[in-house]
Amino acid sequence: MRLLVGGLALALLLPALPAQAVDQLVTDPAAYVDPLVGSARDGTTWPGAVRPFGMISWSPTSTRGDQTSTGAANGYQYDVTRVRGFALTHVSGAGCNPGAAGDIPIMPYVGTVDTSPTADTKDAKYASDFSHADEIAKPGRYTVKLANGVKSDLAVTTRAGVGDFAFPTDGQPNLLFRTSNSLNGSEDAEITIDAANRKVTGSVLTGAFCGRRANGGTNNRKTYYRLYFTASFDQPVVATGTWKDGTITPGGTQTTGGEGYATGADRAGKGSGGYVSFTPGAKVKMRIGISYVSAQGAEDNLAAEIRPDATVNRIANDGYKDWKNELQNVRITGGSDAQRNTFYTALYHVLLQPNVFNDVDGKYLGSDQQIHELAPGQRAQYGTFSGWDQYRAHIQLLALLKPEIAGDFAQSMYQFAQQNKGIWDRWLHNNGPTHVMTGDPAAPTLATFAAMGVTNFDAEGAYDSLVHQATVQNADAENDGGCPGQCTGQRPALNTYLAKHYAPQDACHCWGGAAETLENSLADFSLAQWGSRLGKDTQDLADRGTWWKNTYDPAVGYQRARKADGTWQPGFTPSTDVGFAQGSSATYTWMVPQDVSGLGAVMGGDAVTRLDGFFHDAAGNWAVKGGSALRYDPTNEPGLHTPWLYNGLGVAWKTQATTREIVDTVYGTGPSGLPGNDDLGTLSAWYVFAAIGLFPQTPGRAELLVGSPLFPKVELKRSNGVRLTIEAPQTSDANQYVESLALNGKPRTESWLPESFITSGGRINVQMGAAPTSWGTAPIDH
Repeated sequence: MRLLVGGLALALLLPALPAQAVDQLVTDPAAYVDPLVGSARDGTTWPGAVRPFGMISWSPTSTRGDQTSTGAANGYQYDVTRVRGFALTHVSGAGCNPGAAGDIPIMPYVGTVDTSPTADTKDAKYASDFSHADEIAKPGRYTVKLANGVKSDLAVTTRAGVGDFAFPTDGQPNLLFRTSNSLNGSEDAEITIDAANRKVTGSVLTGAFCGRRANGGTNNRKTYYRLYFTASFDQPVVATGTWKDGTITPGGTQTTGGEGYATGADRAGKGSGGYVSFTPGAKVKMRIGISYVSAQGAEDNLAAEIRPDATVNRIANDGYKDWKNELQNVRITGGSDAQRNTFYTALYHVLLQPNVFNDVDGKYLGSDQQIHELAPGQRAQYGTFSGWDQYRAHIQLLALLKPEIAGDFAQSMYQFAQQNKGIWDRWLHNNGPTHVMTGDPAAPTLATFAAMGVTNFDAEGAYDSLVHQATVQNADAENDGGCPGQCTGQRPALNTYLAKHYAPQDACHCWGGAAETLENSLADFSLAQWGSRLGKDTQDLADRGTWWKNTYDPAVGYQRARKADGTWQPGFTPSTDVGFAQGSSATYTWMVPQDVSGLGAVMGGDAVTRLDGFFHDAAGNWAVKGGSALRYDPTNEPGLHTPWLYNGLGVAWKTQATTREIVDTVYGTGPSGLPGNDDLGTLSAWYVFAAIGLFPQTPGRAELLVGSPLFPKVELKRSNGVRLTIEAPQTSDANQYVESLALNGKPRTESWLPESFITSGGRINVQMGAAPTSWGTAPIDH
């Protein structure tokens, strides 16, 4: 999803990297990770401490002088060097400002707390500047020295954290718990301070994903979770206090109060929290645990994951090892330090989500606001699903690397749907349905999981549930609440869609009729593929997979919004976004990966020339960095697959040239290393696939298209034991083109790899050269 505000492109020197010959296999991939990548240029990432798929993510909350905002989508942007705390939860790469979470910012403050921090509406007093020179971000650890003299050193496990706060010798040390100050505000919050036992507990009742989106309005300013926390200290608490709105209570130990979900002046000065004070010069170690279930759950999570004698160094070292072990599942040989940095940081961002959502005892908060337990055999309940984004690249990489997590994720989504009147929401934040974006992305997601060998979920139940939603109109299908952008229905105006065989622009109760038609066509194709594996009759779904043709206007040669009476929306230009969702007709016209030959046919044999014009300007120069509605946009999802369409059109060398150009010029190192919103790892996943030289052909299938491998050798280990090896020893900046390919020692002329390569493993050897070749026939359409 695209961020709605601009960003500042900045550069950062690469971190110190291990001395290692470039022709050797990378032995410590975590050393190449830079968590600051994407923190500028609207990548909307954050640099804080987190474990793979972690529940807790301890990272700064920045401020530009407005306590009801952060100046960043997810709490941190590289050009904002003032913070008002370190929050415990984050969403990586979500594209609205603010995005979500940012719960319980904890601010180390030096001085007397003599006014309400909530009354400091411009963050003039209870905040601090910092310099990037005093900041270190590594996998599993975040360290920064603030201008107020406090050094904060943070490390985490999956559900808990430990932080060292070293205060200066002069001034009163305090930790401020801004319990109500989540990024989007809160409905309520509460805090209790037990000075005698050196303990603070509390919670925030919140939600409101993308709460400021004008097109969501009040529809998305709603509560769907309460986050509990428990914190303890190794130093005596010498003073306490609480605040509510503009009133401070020195010596107070308990208070409540939320901020609401309004913005600016309508919210400023509202909220509650508390503080604890220590002796001057104190070095305070704080242990903290969180839970979405209960206060006791937070206590149990903390006790299970961080012992009382745990140190930041110990937890950080364990976290680094955890990341190293995960990243080692993809081992690369060769490449420059910059390429390795970009590659492993992208893989790091991919593995941040989905997020563990259950406590150590298996309990979790459902979408019905009730407490549930894991299903038999389920190892974790995972929350947060940026469906419209993730189903195009991220979920395939997740299934490829971690099929058991993909299965638990699928089961989690199914369970959330069962708790939500059978409705699969297209964008879940934690457990909360937010309705963001368009289409029905759960269908292609689970269908892809099934195709890629993911088995540990209730496939029959999930399939039947998704087919029911695709065939029986639900009560919300004609609800315009939140439209456009956050329309309530899973399959909006389904009966009209089934009758017309397209989504009418003037009667679809959706973001855009043409986009909805394309998304539904792909979703139905995916369901048909999955149903066939399950032995179902899928002819109707397969037919519906071709309905994309009903919004293709041959008179103009593009996808186009169409009215209920069958006429076309007037005023068409290829750059129009009328009928589309965060994209133009020029981009969406290519969104038919399930039928590339069919798309080529309706274009009258002109598809290759037209695709060339999508990636080049009128003078023939590359135009792959975005900025034009008529050309490829690497920052947003509807067109991410288009560089790979050349394979389906029989000119695979153009895929190789185009993907290599994007890899080399669009992605990079430092804060500006991502071209746009990472959207829960989606842009990062695209890069990982492109650098490997493979990409999923279409959702609902497991075939992989072949591109231009960046590294001489890649060894990929699936968590189920299957091994994949890609060898391209001659690859270089000059040698970008595939001359020949062998799969398990046998020559292969197709520019795609069969499903068995993923499910059973194998080795490909790719001979690379400096000139385009005729290698690679068109993939088979399914």
